[in-house]
Amino acid sequence: MSRIDETKDFIPVRIAVLTVSDTRSMDEDKSGQTLVDRIERAGHRVADRSIIRDERSEIADQLRVWIADPEIDVVISAGGTGLTGRDVTVEAHRDVYEKEIEAFGTVFTIVSMEKIGTSAVQSRATGGVAGGTYLFALPGSPGACKDAWDGILEKQFDYRHRPCNFVEIMPRLDEHLRRK
Repeated sequence: MSRIDETKDFIPVRIAVLTVSDTRSMDEDKSGQTLVDRIERAGHRVADRSIIRDERSEIADQLRVWIADPEIDVVISAGGTGLTGRDVTVEAHRDVYEKEIEAFGTVFTIVSMEKIGTSAVQSRATGGVAGGTYLFALPGSPGACKDAWDGILEKQFDYRHRPCNFVEIMPRLDEHLRRK
């Protein structure tokens, strides 16, 4: 079972939050604010925050900007993971992934099933890595953002979490780019 090793120091992570929506403003962005509140409460730093339209190329471009920023370790997007024609966040994420974290979507579905039952099948939450940066695409509801953070990401972004966590391998995520 997972546990927190209190003998290790907590290491804060720098996280950018992207809301994907054609209609929301920053004042109306409950999902983005849910993530910001949880990130800060956990002791991490919100490195940047933005809202962008449901346009695949625009989403991918913003992801690339943040991937290139050495002050950002993680990008979490909310919205655009559904099944409708305007839901293109997953495709935009996959346009930039070097590696996909296949189990993230599966674990998210398991966590969601506890709350919303078989409706969890409609989510296409995904995770991956590019340029040494973690990328996660979550559904756009505040509840889904809570479930993803509380049930998965908070633990994986805590360096003290055992038996393993995302933070401890961060220095090696881009080692293939340094090889000759």
